[in-house]
Amino acid sequence: MGINEYIMANEKIIRMSIFFGILVIMAIWEIIAPKRALTISKTVRWVNNLGLVFFNSLLLRLIFPAAAVGVATFASENGWGIFNYYDLPYWFMVVISVIVMDFIIYLQHVLVHAVPALWRLHRMHHADVDIDVTTGARFHPFEIILSMLIKFATIVVLGPPVIAVIIFEVVLNATAMFNHSNVRMPAGLDRLIRLVLVTPDMHRVHHSVEDDEANSNFGFSLPWWDRMFGTYRDQPRSGHEGMTIGIHKYREPKQVAWFPGMMMLPFKGKVSDYAINRRQWNDPEEKQDE
Repeated sequence: MGINEYIMANEKIIRMSIFFGILVIMAIWEIIAPKRALTISKTVRWVNNLGLVFFNSLLLRLIFPAAAVGVATFASENGWGIFNYYDLPYWFMVVISVIVMDFIIYLQHVLVHAVPALWRLHRMHHADVDIDVTTGARFHPFEIILSMLIKFATIVVLGPPVIAVIIFEVVLNATAMFNHSNVRMPAGLDRLIRLVLVTPDMHRVHHSVEDDEANSNFGFSLPWWDRMFGTYRDQPRSGHEGMTIGIHKYREPKQVAWFPGMMMLPFKGKVSDYAINRRQWNDPEEKQDE
């Protein structure tokens, strides 16, 4: 059995092993060298954030039994997608597919910040008043479903090799936990790593309560898109220890840290106008918190 066949045959085991492996490594790193002091009990946040992860996983399994890998297999068998029309080197298709799918995630991330109705879904992720490894998997079920549908459409249009989809899923989950982690990293090492990978310091800026900072650094895995499209911000203006995480309007633990409150966040308040680039410096009520 070749490496590709082995990975495809053991895809679920590989994904779960890497998920829990990265979770444990980053959790230990957060204990040994935390970047920031937490404002809400780690136990409360972990129980509710990880409870949400398991709830979303079960929901996706019920709604989309085949998941992304199944769609990729179906597309390949039926000759759907751009790569199924060209005789290209296999390694090239794998590499390009992973990069293109990462770019689509970047565009999706910009979209959920820009469109008010989608921001209401995405703000559960941003409403976490602390940021650590569990924040990387904290998304509202409706956003998870939307993300999966976008992923399916991308696979059908692109026609990536199945192994590329598996690699992308594994890398996305691993890097999301890595770059959301509350870990301290030497500045020189951070600058080096963020040339090819979104680091915790780079992504933490994105979780600032300041809307011009929250509307930057949209990349999940690759940092290149933010630099290419002008959405890159090097550091938060108040520094990483001094910045405030979350959303101005939602600070109560029952709203942002407990499962029932988190689930209701998309339905709170009125629908605002276009969300990105509308900072009102003299009116804090107009910040991105609606």
